[in-house]
Amino acid sequence: MKILVAIAFFLILFSLGSALVYLMKDKGKSNRTVKALAFRVGFSITLFLLILLANHYGLIQPTGIR
Repeated sequence: MKILVAIAFFLILFSLGSALVYLMKDKGKSNRTVKALAFRVGFSITLFLLILLANHYGLIQPTGIR
């Protein structure tokens, strides 16, 4: 489970970085930045749902703040 969360987090950061590159390179003339940010939102929602499902099925345990 930790590996899946790490991969999803990496995909989110990669998508955010690619959006920055497209923003600087295209200067607003194409919609590649919008697509990269839309993928980032999709990855973030998927990660959130994955964590909720893993918690529901007992694959991860909440530890709380100590």
